[in-house]
Amino acid sequence: MSAPSPNGKEDPPPQPPLLRDAQGRVDVDSVPDVIQWFLDYDSRVAIIKHPRVEEVFQWKQEHSRQTGEEIFLFNRAEDRLAIGIIQALAENATERELHSWIGQLLNALDTASKVNESVSEAYRLDLAGTTSMVSEAAKIPSQRGRNDFLVNCWVETLCTAEARVLGWLYKEFYGRSYAP
Repeated sequence: MSAPSPNGKEDPPPQPPLLRDAQGRVDVDSVPDVIQWFLDYDSRVAIIKHPRVEEVFQWKQEHSRQTGEEIFLFNRAEDRLAIGIIQALAENATERELHSWIGQLLNALDTASKVNESVSEAYRLDLAGTTSMVSEAAKIPSQRGRNDFLVNCWVETLCTAEARVLGWLYKEFYGRSYAP
């Protein structure tokens, strides 16, 4: 059990160590433990487990399937996040590549966030008070507008969570914080 912090809440347990082999290379088998820690204790990553986010994720998968996009169907949004992080590490094996990938995530996050802010203002969407983003998106008069909004909701959440975890891993791998 964690010790109570000065504000009365329990402090999260320390992040699991990113294990290394005898040559000092990261043991990729320890990455899932790091991802799970973030899912359990970091609010910007744990939001991926929220029912509203799960609803948007399931909507996105169905939308992709209906439009003929070849996708792998995941059971839950958090599974998609974890696989995405592991794939990103496998496909961006150097510092330069991982740096570039995190930059792309942050650019996609910025774009999606700005679009969602604009759309929510234009259609007076109650994003904080709604229990269903899909239902709230019904206020947008065009089907394409609703689809774009919901895709951007997913992108915003996914990129936030993925960039957060990959940013921490970047620091662990390369000994310095990610800086754009």
